[in-house]
Amino acid sequence: MRQPAWLVDAERVDVAVYAAIAATETPALDRAMSRLSRAADHSRLSLASAALLATAGGARGRRGAATGLACVGVTSAVVNAGLKPLGRRRRPDREASTVPVARQVPMPTTRSLPSGHSASAFAFATGVGQSLPQAGAPLRLLAALVGYSRVHTGVHFPGDVIVGALVGTSLGQATAYALERRQA
Repeated sequence: MRQPAWLVDAERVDVAVYAAIAATETPALDRAMSRLSRAADHSRLSLASAALLATAGGARGRRGAATGLACVGVTSAVVNAGLKPLGRRRRPDREASTVPVARQVPMPTTRSLPSGHSASAFAFATGVGQSLPQAGAPLRLLAALVGYSRVHTGVHFPGDVIVGALVGTSLGQATAYALERRQA
């Protein structure tokens, strides 16, 4: 089956942006993005943030942490069990794009679309932001940095991260809304 022309063009742009990032020498950024990407594995950044919020944020902090983690759980299940098998997009070829070895993290074995790291990070930020709006903005910034780190380290195309962010935000909103309705 032939893809629509707009989708072919979008993929060309996606691959070109990935290649431009791979070709740009950024030794100091390479170390930071590699560390950040690994820190986000298994939602460890969200877990650490939830622990901080629950400890220092009082009742609202505990509610925000719980909502954020529920959003991560739902999003992770939907992305990994449902969307990645449907997306069937292969991971980028880091060797062909000459992604510097110093910035690389282990290449996941799952499909590339959508980025699970981005989806989970944005879901957490969205869920927490429902209860603690002042915490939402810094957590969204952290989520954006996590998403970029996945491109910088060569394991995702930019489009994977964008779709992951949209999916995570949407599922985060839906999950937080369902929890609010249930508690009302």
